[in-house]
Amino acid sequence: MTGRFIVFEGGEGVGKSTQSRLLAEALRARGLEVVTTREPGGTPGAEAIRALLLGTDGPGFGARAEALLFAAARADHVETLIRPVLARGAWVVCDRYLDSSRAYQGGGSGLEDADILALHRIGSAGLLPDCTVLLTLDPAEAASRVALRDAGVLDRIGGRAADYHARVAAAFLRYAQAEPERFAVVAADGAPQDVHARVLAAVETL
Repeated sequence: MTGRFIVFEGGEGVGKSTQSRLLAEALRARGLEVVTTREPGGTPGAEAIRALLLGTDGPGFGARAEALLFAAARADHVETLIRPVLARGAWVVCDRYLDSSRAYQGGGSGLEDADILALHRIGSAGLLPDCTVLLTLDPAEAASRVALRDAGVLDRIGGRAADYHARVAAAFLRYAQAEPERFAVVAADGAPQDVHARVLAAVETL
């Protein structure tokens, strides 16, 4: 039996990491084997690429180089971790995946969506999640959460201007509207346990 692949997406500060953890705990309580992971990262090679992408030393990368590096990290992540876990019947809960590349390097930085999808087809054989949970939150509330969480120390991408992050949020919503069979849009306002209840309801059919 093949496992299930659930991804949390959304902008900065919406609670992806917290909700990934809470969902994994709930699934384990039902007797399922669950592996939690993140992007970029999840494997030694992908974590090394993460450090290059998000570290604030040096000039950084242009949008195309960024997209290639994210795709390379994802290719290693999918081949080394995600596909083997799914093949043995376990569940994967991942903090960010393909749609973050589409939203950040596409919606935020202006690359063509078709090009990012082509990189995904080449690097990861087009693997898509069974369900993508898009967490949405008022930008002011999200910014407040980020400030509290990071105490003003932001990574290279998180520290970009508000208009960039507004384009990212708009792109996420466009993708969710275009693929309603894959996306579950969940409001991320309120206490973490309240959001978790919404997430559980959204993924129950899996």
